[in-house]
Amino acid sequence: MAAPSPQIRGLQTDEDNSRILKVKVIGGIGLAKKDILGASDPYTRLSLYDPINGELTSLQTKTIKKTLDPKWNEEFFFRVDPQKHRLLLEVFDENRLTRDDFLGQVDVPLNQIPTENPNTERPYTFKDFLLHPRSHKSRVKGHLRLKMTYLPKNSGSEEETADQTEETDPGWELLESQDMSGPRQSQLLPPLPPGWEERQDNLGRIYFVNHENRTTQWQRPTAQCAISTLSNVEQAFITRRQISDHDENATQESPEVIPPTSEAAAPAQPPAAAAAAAPAAQSSAGSSQSATPPQLPLSPEDSPLHTPSPEATAESGFLPAGWEVRSAPNGRPFFIDHNTKTTTWWDDPRLQNSAITGPAVPYSRDYKQKYEYFRRKLKKPADIPNRFEMKLRRNAVFEDSYRRILSVKRPDLLKARLWVEFEGEKGLDYGGLAREWFFLMSKEMFNPYYGLFEYSATDNYTLQINPNSGLCNEDHLSYFKFIGRVAGMAVYHGKLLDAFFIRPFYKMMLQKPIILQDMESVDSEYFNSLMWILENDPTDLDLMFTIDEDLFGQTHQHELTPGGAEIVVTNETKKEYIHLVMQWRFVNRVQKQMTAFKDGFFELIPQDLIKIFDENELELLMCGLGDVDVNDWRANTKYKNGYNSNHVVIQWFWKTVLVMDAEKRIRLLQFVTGTSRVPMNGFAELYGSNGPQLFTIEQWGTPEKLPRAHTCFNRLDLPPYESFEELREKLHIAIENAQGFDGVD
Repeated sequence: MAAPSPQIRGLQTDEDNSRILKVKVIGGIGLAKKDILGASDPYTRLSLYDPINGELTSLQTKTIKKTLDPKWNEEFFFRVDPQKHRLLLEVFDENRLTRDDFLGQVDVPLNQIPTENPNTERPYTFKDFLLHPRSHKSRVKGHLRLKMTYLPKNSGSEEETADQTEETDPGWELLESQDMSGPRQSQLLPPLPPGWEERQDNLGRIYFVNHENRTTQWQRPTAQCAISTLSNVEQAFITRRQISDHDENATQESPEVIPPTSEAAAPAQPPAAAAAAAPAAQSSAGSSQSATPPQLPLSPEDSPLHTPSPEATAESGFLPAGWEVRSAPNGRPFFIDHNTKTTTWWDDPRLQNSAITGPAVPYSRDYKQKYEYFRRKLKKPADIPNRFEMKLRRNAVFEDSYRRILSVKRPDLLKARLWVEFEGEKGLDYGGLAREWFFLMSKEMFNPYYGLFEYSATDNYTLQINPNSGLCNEDHLSYFKFIGRVAGMAVYHGKLLDAFFIRPFYKMMLQKPIILQDMESVDSEYFNSLMWILENDPTDLDLMFTIDEDLFGQTHQHELTPGGAEIVVTNETKKEYIHLVMQWRFVNRVQKQMTAFKDGFFELIPQDLIKIFDENELELLMCGLGDVDVNDWRANTKYKNGYNSNHVVIQWFWKTVLVMDAEKRIRLLQFVTGTSRVPMNGFAELYGSNGPQLFTIEQWGTPEKLPRAHTCFNRLDLPPYESFEELREKLHIAIENAQGFDGVD
């Protein structure tokens, strides 16, 4: 008896350009975990569609229970137009209680699929397609294994079939999984630059590894990005924090140039090469200039320093309701409040908008009292040297610091004043280099490239200890002790780490119990699943006191309690089950690493003393504030050498800060102070080398020079520029090209 002919879906009639496409869904590899037990019940939905007219047909495979590596081996046939149609394959986790969870998708163009030819020497077998998310919030992981071929045309000869295969096979072989990037996208992504690799983390999120610089990033690199990175590496030793004459030859083009708004202004705009030129920095940290500063104009027309204003869209953006910005005859902008019928050219109303300036600083008197008590109790030992010296190579700061700090047998020596020197760089460390060292160490220690820490969730980038760090580094426990010592040094010396950890991390430092609510900020999907169990009877779920862990594509079952594989989770035992899941998720898997970290940390900071803080305050103590409040910054800034809060250059400076995004503000702060964090109670408690030191802007130099910074004293030397555009451009160049120090800082 002849086998029944397969059902063909898609086009109803055989058209001139139509072909029969055979799709075999073989299986999935390393899919993301969605179930409480750590496995999934996956199935695949196949949708044939026309990008213009929409979906033609849809069907799905059977569901495979409790696996992250399902095997379907199902065949489907479609009548398609290869030039018009695409095939979307979506993988889901079947959920009996709520909607099915999305596990990833592959969107395949059909114009380069090979033709089936059983007579070829090497018949086409299968191809693994990388699963991609639908949106930035999707958590996907793994691959989908498919075999896709066109059936030979009945009227064609054997030679014709071979020719078709020869034409289409090269295109099929050259397709990269990255090309199937998004849902129903026809645009192909360019290949990665040399030295880059695409990887997936434990949550299935795609990130990119630069093996040359040993860095990772979320954004897909381009060839232009690689050239820019190479250029930055070449300039690493001639572009320093205080930019000197070398910049004239090094910088040929400004990264960002604001075009003038009129032809008359064009001659006044200096070329980018001239803008990058600056004389060598003075070696004296306290030098003063005798140049006469511009005087405060009595009206917009009297201003001696002005150029035509930028475009109206830049000036009027984000203005509150009832406000308008206009330009005086000389081009100077001023603001009109139609609500009160008043005008002003000094007070920008946008600085009152917290959505633009950033959140207000949550002053905590209780925290301040605790912090002052904490600092008083941190006594410096009497029998240690005046300073602890570290001579490091900038390109090997992590390894050099690791060897230097772990070689210290007496931890009290790390409480001496830090004295950091970078090989081949002139500089005396009065606090600024030490702060930069903590910043550089934060970028290295917590970099997922080294496998010691990993990102915790899809929508936030807080860090957690990698439970599999021992597989990445045999000496991982000594590295965690080293990181604990560095964190203890930061707290002892009043410095901040450039990283944020999950809340359970701080609770473990304080030896506090971890509760279910701590899961919400780490993994919201997992939290919702556990909450459902807590609020409902989980008996029908057939849960056991086990949890599945995915380790390099292999699923391992872990018993939460002895004999847990035989114990069913009931309504009476669900609270115990949730407690054991939380302990396994946050404590048990990283117990050795956390113990080593605390051993290093508590060698410098007494354990009983740190317990006066709660987990929120401990985060602020170690890492500071991540957001920058421009109002607080401006209110706690000091001006010197002719500058004042109403000076036109200062107004341009704060306007520049206002139009920066959050990341750029952080980089400006790091450029001037050496740290990217703000103390708990804001800029009023900013510290320098000699104790409390407000952010300071001092008039210095001539408009041809670039701004320079003294991180030891939180001071920005700002030349009296002649226009807002020039100030913004020069400040941008200084921030982007600041890598080190030259001269006294």
